[in-house]
Amino acid sequence: MSKVITMPTAAAAASSKAQAKPAVRVEHPGVEAMRMFLRNPAAIAGMAMLLVVLLVAIAGPWVYPADPFEIKAAPLTPPFSEDAWLGSDYLGRDVLTALIYGGRATLLVGAVAALLSVLIGITLGAFAGYYGGKVDSALMKLTEFFQVLPALLFAMVVVTLFSPTLVTVTLAIGIVSWTGTARLTRAEFMKFRGLEFVRAERAIGARDARIIWKVILPNALPPLVVSATLAIGAAILFEAGLSFLGLGDPNQMSWGLMIGSSRQYVLSCWWAVAFPGAAIFVTVLAVSLIGDGLNDALNPKLRER
Repeated sequence: MSKVITMPTAAAAASSKAQAKPAVRVEHPGVEAMRMFLRNPAAIAGMAMLLVVLLVAIAGPWVYPADPFEIKAAPLTPPFSEDAWLGSDYLGRDVLTALIYGGRATLLVGAVAALLSVLIGITLGAFAGYYGGKVDSALMKLTEFFQVLPALLFAMVVVTLFSPTLVTVTLAIGIVSWTGTARLTRAEFMKFRGLEFVRAERAIGARDARIIWKVILPNALPPLVVSATLAIGAAILFEAGLSFLGLGDPNQMSWGLMIGSSRQYVLSCWWAVAFPGAAIFVTVLAVSLIGDGLNDALNPKLRER
């Protein structure tokens, strides 16, 4: 007795396709993080403020060429005067000119010092978290040593010993402000070093350098990016503090130098302190808003809220 084999009809095939679930489109984590960042109004506001500050600091000297140390008006000229739109300081220097040119030095010191502190912190934290044991103990002792030192006092000593220049101020800030990044990097590496994808790299004979810099570090970057962003604002405030104490570069105009040089005339020349102080406040606020936005966008737990 022969069996009859029936072929599926076109209607049955169409019905089976209709019952099949549609393919789920997986979004790249970077694209998703960018989308979440752009949906954050505070982060967008911070980005806009920072872009304005950068535009003024970079393009301002070409649009408004002048010498920030040149005497432009009578000393203590109030704002909105014909000779000095934002007033003059106790020597007669134009506050607007100093504000435009001082942004370059302040932002440069903040960015480079933050980069230096992040590089030191990531390097030491990565080795401590990956190797553990005696390496971790020795590097954490070094971290604790720098952490208990008064950061401002130590930076003042470094700047005083090697003369106050932009280079020494930047190095001093970077040297004393890496401990937080080191501890964060150590914690991230300790979390990832025992996971399966890291063990798989070891099993195929990958070297420690590859595992540290090409396997674990890319996965540990999100919180480190946020930390680096916030470090820029902290470095700007640090530079302003050193300049306020008279330890900034006297040959380079900066917002901190403007505040420090006019601190004795704050009652009779408030504008020479208020305007650079407002510039520092806006810049640090912008960086903080961007850092918070990156934290919300890169942190999966916060992204789900």
